[in-house]
Amino acid sequence: MKSKKGIAILGSTGSIGTQALEVIEAYPEYFDLQVLTANNNVTLLIEQAKKFKPNSVVIINENLYQEVKDALWQEDIKVFCGEEAMSQSVESAEIDVVLTALVGYAGLKPTIAAIKAKKTIALANKETLVVAGELIKKLALENNVEIYPVDSEHSAIFQCLVGEYKNPIEKIILTASGGPFRGWNLEQLKNVTKAQALKHPNWVMGAKITIDSASLMNKGLEVIEAKWLFDLKADQIDVIVHPQSIVHSLVQFEDGSMKAQMGLPDMKLPIQYALTYPDRFLTDFPRFNFLDYPNLTFEKPDRETFQNLNSAFEAMEKLGTAACALNAANEITVQAFLEEKIGFLDIAEINRKIMHSTTFIKNPIYEDFVEVDKEARRLALEQI
Repeated sequence: MKSKKGIAILGSTGSIGTQALEVIEAYPEYFDLQVLTANNNVTLLIEQAKKFKPNSVVIINENLYQEVKDALWQEDIKVFCGEEAMSQSVESAEIDVVLTALVGYAGLKPTIAAIKAKKTIALANKETLVVAGELIKKLALENNVEIYPVDSEHSAIFQCLVGEYKNPIEKIILTASGGPFRGWNLEQLKNVTKAQALKHPNWVMGAKITIDSASLMNKGLEVIEAKWLFDLKADQIDVIVHPQSIVHSLVQFEDGSMKAQMGLPDMKLPIQYALTYPDRFLTDFPRFNFLDYPNLTFEKPDRETFQNLNSAFEAMEKLGTAACALNAANEITVQAFLEEKIGFLDIAEINRKIMHSTTFIKNPIYEDFVEVDKEARRLALEQI
């Protein structure tokens, strides 16, 4: 019998976090839940803590600390608050794997702390690599830390590369569903509503990532993440729209051979693979049947209409702090769109403008990313 893996879930109340807990619940003999963290969702965090009995929980919003503490004082669960406490919580000797399931830039600091504490990273927070990919890869190398991707597309690439360690990649192809507005033109997109944008055709995700999928920024961020995860150049990464979301991504090798990873759109599978790698555990997940999907189709993404994808490729080629500025702007514009302060097309327009107007640093250190992130957010808010 294998010894249990100690798991910390940063962002346990979000879409990835809740599904990760379903995976952990299915294999109680294999996983030992150590830490749960949440930003504001006190009710769900308390419910999760009472059910799973972690060693400690962290509520980021310090105003909610007393509520969590009062609810859990009889449960023998340590309660902490604030961003600093979250970063410190991952250092526990009992933790083997840190699942970073936070949304956005917030994932960067605790992921760095986990790497420095030599924990295996299951990365569902693509922004960590988007913002500071070079820094993260360097730290991971110095600390001999593995980073296992949780995004379905990057998990697919990772799975295709198992056993191919010595074989150079010619290119990778990330698939995109195209989101709810596939085939729409600029005129049609002018009056898109929040409700329309939040209706993803294939995946159930949180609001931020759903809007990113609708604007193709999610695919843009994934392109940058793939560069760092798999040590690729910009011209080795391609994107193709695949509306059925069955082929999760592909790898092409130097001999022209291609590998694809396929399956029904279900995030629990890539979450589980990142937590159990190199093993595959028996699941009762629904199985894919070709006869249910007799036609798998592929088409070119419309980068003229969905400018975020172009901006992401530009940021990836520029390196430095360009992607950090783009990501910060996008977090502000998506929130503004969700609050109905700007239109759907304004997201990409403001993002591009801020990426070009924020201070650019070619060889940044961590503190530079912090400053550029602040500056880009301030400039984006001024545009709104």
